[in-house]
Amino acid sequence: MNPILLHRVPARIALKRAAAISTASLVLFAAGCAAPTQQAGQGMQTSQATLTPAESASSLDAAINGPQRNERAKARDVYRHPKETLQFFGVEPTQNVLEIAPGGGWYTDILAPWLHDHGHLVEAQYVSTSPELAAEDRDTDAAFLRKLAATPALYGNVVTGGLHAGQFKGFDAHEQFDRVLTFRNIHNWMKDGQIDDNLRAFWLALKPGGVLGVEEHRAQRGATVQQMIDSGYVTEDYVIEHAQAAGFVLAGRSEINANPKDTKDYPHGVWSLPPTYKGGDVDRARFAAIGESDRMTLKFIKP
Repeated sequence: MNPILLHRVPARIALKRAAAISTASLVLFAAGCAAPTQQAGQGMQTSQATLTPAESASSLDAAINGPQRNERAKARDVYRHPKETLQFFGVEPTQNVLEIAPGGGWYTDILAPWLHDHGHLVEAQYVSTSPELAAEDRDTDAAFLRKLAATPALYGNVVTGGLHAGQFKGFDAHEQFDRVLTFRNIHNWMKDGQIDDNLRAFWLALKPGGVLGVEEHRAQRGATVQQMIDSGYVTEDYVIEHAQAAGFVLAGRSEINANPKDTKDYPHGVWSLPPTYKGGDVDRARFAAIGESDRMTLKFIKP
């Protein structure tokens, strides 16, 4: 299958600028009520910006190499391949892009400056239905919002909201986006029992012809659902089956983020490997030599 993606005229969500994120907003979001840095409007404006492929690639290089990214983040590029991954997903700096569960903002630090002038970025922080996962994410989510508020020149155009139980909060999510991106989150949604609701929400959020980009730790074929939840590794077949059930069509696979050294048989699952090293110093040198996990990189289209 080699479908040709439909490139639609980019559009922008009308924004109302907010001055800052208050401490009260952080508390509310931690409780499951997303408080946006900016509030997305209900209407959309068509962007008149056009960039050549060379201009798009050059501006992406500038974002990847920019001073807003610390050396620790840049050191992971060898495993995460941000330029190749975003280009495979067909992301352009003139698009409306929705990133799901940004965590500490590893990809946000690239997407925000890249989309700043001509596109638009919305970040949906995931509010887990699991008390255990929600507690783990609370501090990370609050720190992420503080980071955005601290540098308005870079992140002032970013809209933030939430995703909980398959429902978006804090922004208009009906056919607003050219791209929806998620990086290493599927296993958490499986644990929560929210995978199908979330995929359906992504389908509704995308414009016709829009693309869902998925990067996820890749399990060996034949792994059971419980094995996937426990290890953090998910089979490609599982992701494809559930995405297709939500209405998506598989538009491409890439081995950009593959790692043949990853044997996927560790005592703490994927979290044995860097950057987590859940086992501490036990076999740390061995895991460092393996590097980060073997990952699928899948592109789906909304017909």
